[in-house]
Parts: sequence; C-alpha cells; structure tokens
Amino acid sequence: MFLASLRPLATWARAFSTTSVLEAGYKLKSHSGAKKRWRSSPGLQSFKRGRAGRAHLNTSKAPARLNRLGNTAYSTPAQTHKLRKVLLPYGSG
Repeated sequence: MFLASLRPLATWARAFSTTSVLEAGYKLKSHSGAKKRWRSSPGLQSFKRGRAGRAHLNTSKAPARLNRLGNTAYSTPAQTHKLRKVLLPYGSG
C-alpha cells in the first residue's frame, strides 16, 4: 500500500539544481554565527576573526598568552573554502 503511493523516481525533480530560487519558493540563508565571527579580507582570499578568551578573568593568564589572544586569527585554505559556502550560499557574484 505504501509503495503504491510513491511516484516513480523519474518524475521527481530536484529543486536545488533544476529550478531558480524564485521557482523553488525558498532561499538559502547565510550562517548567522559565522557572520558575527568572521570578516572577509580583500578579494575573498581568506577570512579573519578575533580570538576568544581575552574578555575577562585575565589575571591568572600569562602575559604571553594574553598577547597571543590579542592577535588576529586568519582562516586556513580549508576553512576559507567552507566559509565561502556558509557565508555566501549563492557565490560571490
């Protein structure tokens, strides 16, 4: 009974690859958490972010550690590839 209600596989359309955004009826959203943490460098070659752990409770941390936490962190090539998909779901254009 369940199998009779299914349509043949040939008639199923994949909305994400065969139709436009307006025809599909939904839009992909960029990742809100990544938007708050990462900034793009010129040309989208990499992304940069601040390091966590420097806001409070700093008296027990070594000065070298605090200096390191104050530096900017840059994305690796693998992170850059993933961040482009997460932050720009439709590409950079």
